[in-house]
Amino acid sequence: MNKTYFNQTTNEVCTALKTGLDKGLSGIDAAGRLKVHGANEIQSADKKSPVLMFLAQFKNPLLIILMAGSAISFFTGHTVDGIAIIVIVFINALISFYQEFRAEKSMEALRAMGAPRAIVLRDGQWTEIDAADIVPGDILKIETGDILAADVRLAEAHRLQTDESALTGESEPVNKHTNPLDGDEVDLGDRFNMGFMSTIVTTGNGTGIVVRTGMDTEVGRIAELLSTAREPKTPLQQRIESLSHILIGAAFTVVAAVVGIGIYHGMGLLEMLNTGISLSVASIPEGLPTVVTIVLTMGSQRMAKGNALARKLDAVETLGGTSVICSDKTGTLTQNQMQVMKIWAGGRQWSLTGRGFDPDGAYIDEDGNTAGPVLDPDLSRALLVSALCNDAELVREEDRWMVRGNPTEGALLVAAAKASMSREDLEDRGFEVIRRFPFDSARKMMSVVVRDTAGNYSLMAKGAPDVILDRSAAIRLDGRDTAKDNVTAAVVENRVEALGSDALRTLAVAFRPLDTSQLELDPEALENKLLLLGIHGIIDPPRAEVPAAIGECRSAGIRTVMITGDHAVTARAIAEQTGIIHDREGLVVTGAELNRMSREELRETAPDVAVFARVSPEHKLRIVDALQANGKVVAMTGDGVNDAPALRQADIGVAMGITGTSVAKESAALVLLDDNFSTIVSAVREGRRIFDNIRKFIRQELTANVAEVSVILFAFLMMGENPLLPLTALMVLWINLVSDGIPALALGMEPEESDLMQRQPRDKNERFFNRNFSAKIIIRGLALGWLSYLIFDHALKEGSGLAYAQTLAFATMVFGQLWHAFDARSFTSLFTKNPFTNPYLLMAVGASALLSLGAVYTPFGNLVLGTEALALKDLLMVVAVSALPTFILSGIKEIFRLEFI
Repeated sequence: MNKTYFNQTTNEVCTALKTGLDKGLSGIDAAGRLKVHGANEIQSADKKSPVLMFLAQFKNPLLIILMAGSAISFFTGHTVDGIAIIVIVFINALISFYQEFRAEKSMEALRAMGAPRAIVLRDGQWTEIDAADIVPGDILKIETGDILAADVRLAEAHRLQTDESALTGESEPVNKHTNPLDGDEVDLGDRFNMGFMSTIVTTGNGTGIVVRTGMDTEVGRIAELLSTAREPKTPLQQRIESLSHILIGAAFTVVAAVVGIGIYHGMGLLEMLNTGISLSVASIPEGLPTVVTIVLTMGSQRMAKGNALARKLDAVETLGGTSVICSDKTGTLTQNQMQVMKIWAGGRQWSLTGRGFDPDGAYIDEDGNTAGPVLDPDLSRALLVSALCNDAELVREEDRWMVRGNPTEGALLVAAAKASMSREDLEDRGFEVIRRFPFDSARKMMSVVVRDTAGNYSLMAKGAPDVILDRSAAIRLDGRDTAKDNVTAAVVENRVEALGSDALRTLAVAFRPLDTSQLELDPEALENKLLLLGIHGIIDPPRAEVPAAIGECRSAGIRTVMITGDHAVTARAIAEQTGIIHDREGLVVTGAELNRMSREELRETAPDVAVFARVSPEHKLRIVDALQANGKVVAMTGDGVNDAPALRQADIGVAMGITGTSVAKESAALVLLDDNFSTIVSAVREGRRIFDNIRKFIRQELTANVAEVSVILFAFLMMGENPLLPLTALMVLWINLVSDGIPALALGMEPEESDLMQRQPRDKNERFFNRNFSAKIIIRGLALGWLSYLIFDHALKEGSGLAYAQTLAFATMVFGQLWHAFDARSFTSLFTKNPFTNPYLLMAVGASALLSLGAVYTPFGNLVLGTEALALKDLLMVVAVSALPTFILSGIKEIFRLEFI
């Protein structure tokens, strides 16, 4: 076997690193090692320059076309047109820049986690130095409350416990020892003789031999993964990019066709440039990037009210396309509050009701009866020991119950409190703890010496059931103290096994009467000849709302996968209770099994796996990669440093807002403010609603673009050698941004469709133009364009001036789009949706109509847009006639069931 540091004795480690526990390194040796290994720091990625980040926004193909159109406008003397177009370009670029600039903080947060100072043994003296100067071979002093400054092999451990939840996801503090471990494949969470950089010492003290520093530490490896994890383009970005290419191709095709017609008719260069500007402006939905951003922002605000904070706007829509949610167990699917679920005492078993650390709950016996105010004496006695042999505190802070200290001990306090028994009340009644023997990993138990109200003394103990049973002389069964033998011991062992099969962690409580001559004995002499009173079955239970949320995911075609650092048995039990493993179907794969799988094997296996247990950061990356290779849109939850690389690589990373580290939050696209899985499901619902609404306003916007391009194209095709433009460039810009853009924005506020969470997730590569979507846009756009051309042409033939005829075409286009907005809001039929369910749309249509009338009837509008005031009869005619394309086409679709119309 290839020995690693956790396999070696401390002497072997010292020999390998050429150091000593008595003197440590010399100052000269340490300086030399610092040059070789470098500073004990997490390296930061190269920062993007804000200027370059801003300039990169102009790579957007839509903005490039608009900038070209603006340049031509300035060149041909159309200054107002040029300024208006360039302002739109800069607004879009600024919005995108701001969002990207906020996202570049992950590595800085990771660096901030390091301990700034540390105490090491140099030249035989304990010396405080900068943590950055620590090198392999240093002997590190470890005290309660320290943040470990490097990865260490523990040399001394006195009741030492560390919080490694940020690295492993395990919520319980880890008991440490100094003994070498067997096996060369020991999971990170099981390396009990190691300490890791950035983990917190919760209790105890000791020393450690520094074995790795900087980027070689476990945190450093995660930083390396974080810097190399690819952040994929979101489905929305891919769809917008695809849409941009389609629009640009269509624009060039139409411009080429019109220019060809113009050359054929002998038109001049200046005329063709003006026409090109109008067409380019008409072809590009200038307001689209802005409207998308605003709608996503409004969606993110709705999510925030539901405790989901979107750090990246694209994530709002991406959530709606999620097909797999990879969820952490602790705190997300579970309450992150250890709870006694069952207690066995005196040969009987009770179940406990209640939630988390809240002491409100009851005891239910095996017959389903609720225990009365006077408890069974054996149960009461076991709870008495649980309350007094305990170092935790149960407190109420800001309207919720909290535990100070070990969560498992807190669970015992809560169990006693549900029987109206608290340590404070017992002390007030005269019980007094006079000696304490704290838990340590060697004894695997804790005990206290107590004087009761009658002045009698006893030892009260709790610990691992096998340890307590081994030290017991008798067991409390059926109301009497029964001597321990093979039969009675088997009763206890079977009960422990039964509780374990329900994934409950077990903790036994015991008692021993003492006389005054025994009070000063050491724990080894006292902690034997015990009377085993009972066994607690403890678990971090699922949140009450999670099973329903997972059921809703299943109805929506979304698969939930648990990824946890916990043991497989516990993970499977929670998965079955929450419905992740449904009808007993679903594989459970451990980290050790993952290590033996190739990339292809994992890709084939991943779709059938319900639970991944005892996983490492690298495993999480591999899991995300395997699911994405199967074409899935993956949402990954996490709260620790170890989750950050997977959060970044997932299609959408979801960090915990309460328990999450700053690194996880900065790496994620979405932060759950309540750490609740059901909040993700609510966010998915909102994401689906937003995607629907984006499709609705894209239809509204692009229908206007088709209408604007086609009215110009019809003019060139139908008017012979001297075609006239029905719309000026600024009229087109007005339609796109005001008369069309404002209602399109209101479509982003549409309420959800009735079948929203009954649909299967949309395909990752699905484009906006599907399901007859493009046909509807083209048909309605051509109809409105043809109508606008007919009105324009009729006005010219009736002797109206060009400006008046253009104003008529402009008004037809404006009101035609306002009527179309009511059709665009439905995926089925204009006639099946109540127009009053979206008051924002009614207000937007009203505002757009008034503003457009102002553009026609005010001197400022006449000057800027080149409009003329219309006669009242012409205005009323336009308002009425412009409704025809929408209502006629909707009627044909309804009557003949033609989905493409």
